[in-house]
Amino acid sequence: MARRRLIGKVVSNKMTKTVTVEVASSMRHPLYGKVVHRTAKYLAHDEQACKPGDVVQIVESRPISARKRWAVETVLSRGIQVSELAPEGESA
Repeated sequence: MARRRLIGKVVSNKMTKTVTVEVASSMRHPLYGKVVHRTAKYLAHDEQACKPGDVVQIVESRPISARKRWAVETVLSRGIQVSELAPEGESA
């Protein structure tokens, strides 16, 4: 059986070797015809040091922990990292 693959954005990397990936999907409602947008969050095993804002492809894997059943397969694009800067007029 083929493994499922999803594409989403990393929203958190505060855990050790684990990232939270938010996957967005949209579908047309079968009765009313309105487009419905949904997001789902998955915990994924991360060996590639992903950061928030990265767009990644995750793949189904064996259960790694109680909630972790996905693994980061590839990083499709790196997010823009903004460093902490002091406000104008202040010196660090």
